[in-house]
Parts: sequence; structure tokens; C-alpha cells
Amino acid sequence: MSSSLKEQDILVVLSGGQDSTTCLFWAIKNFRNVKAIGFNYGQRHELELQCARKICEENNVSYEVLDMGLLNQLTTNSLTRKDIEVQAAKEGESTPNSLVEGRNMIFLTFAAVYAKTHNIKHIVTGVSQSDFSGYPDCRDTFIKSLNVTLNLSMDYEYVIHTPLMWLDKCDTWKLSDDLGVLDTIKDRTLTCYNGIIGAGCGICPSCLLRARGLEEFYKKYR
Repeated sequence: MSSSLKEQDILVVLSGGQDSTTCLFWAIKNFRNVKAIGFNYGQRHELELQCARKICEENNVSYEVLDMGLLNQLTTNSLTRKDIEVQAAKEGESTPNSLVEGRNMIFLTFAAVYAKTHNIKHIVTGVSQSDFSGYPDCRDTFIKSLNVTLNLSMDYEYVIHTPLMWLDKCDTWKLSDDLGVLDTIKDRTLTCYNGIIGAGCGICPSCLLRARGLEEFYKKYR
């Protein structure tokens, strides 16, 4: 990471889950001033936003949550509809029913508007093409395309950072360990589709992915 970035500000798209919270601490290490933004879009568990807020408060990071309830009216999925059971992609399907269509595009667009109004050119998001569960808006090609589009649409030189893009869950855990926040990420973030902080329910797709990565991390690096 260039030492010149230590003189720059950055905006973190922060949900309160493992990946985005790891990116928060990555940003704290590498940038001068960090702000964070979250989105309330009718997700199953607003508790994740509370996790994010507490961690930001403890690290003197400003955290604002925007109301994105409209997204829940536009798409039907298991993350915003409690009457739909979360399921992995079925045979013959490319994406699981937890896909929220257009979510990252919408969130990053609103984050970019917020960033410009606060004179911030750097944005970080925790998307990963290595562990993207079939979500098309987590791919590197999408992020690069959107970065160009945002620059053109607002005549502003944004840089979207994706430090997890080529990391699987094992190496994402290693990054949190390298940043000195392994226990914080392990015990105080929420990625469980059933709303249980930390290790979660242990049976939903998100918990299984997280647990496998942590087990691999301990075997490989400890």
C-alpha cells in the first residue's frame, strides 16, 4: 500500500459482517481518516448494523446508516423476506435465493454520492470473487466497470478498493489476524442469516462458509 494513501480519506461500506468489518480495519491501518456508511434495506437482521456501529464508536469512526427500504420493494429474496427460507443455489441455478438484485451497484452508487459530498475519493467494499456465492455484483469486472461509470457520472476521480477480491475465507481470516483484530471479527461481527453474532447458527450457508474458512485458517496458519 502506497504511503501517500496515509494522507487520504476513505469511506467504508460497512454492514457489520465479517468481510466489511475486516475492510474497516484495513482502512484504519492504511488511510488517514476513515468514515463508514451502512444501509438499512429491510434485511433480516438490523442487529448487524448495531454491531457495525459499536465497533465504529470504539475506533472513533463516524458511521451513518441510510434508509434504503425501497430496495425491499423491488426484489424478492430470502435476505429481505422473512417468509422465504435461505437456500443455496439449486441444481441448474447460478445464484442462491439470497441474491439481492443490484444491491452492490445501488449501495456503491449512494456511497459515491456521499463520498463526494464529503470530499472523499477512496471507497472500500468487502466483495470477493473468490467467495462470492454466485453473486454477479461481487465480481472484479463489475467493480472496475462501476468505478469507471461513477467517475464519469459525477466527474470525480473515485478509487474503489477491494482488498478481499482475490482472497478466500481462509485468507480473509488471515488478513484480520494480520491486522490484529481476529477476535473482534470472530466474536463481534454478524454474518449469520439467522441473526446470531459470532459463530452464528452453524447451519446456514453463510455460517458454513465462514466456519470452513476459519477451520482452514487455523490448520494453515496456526
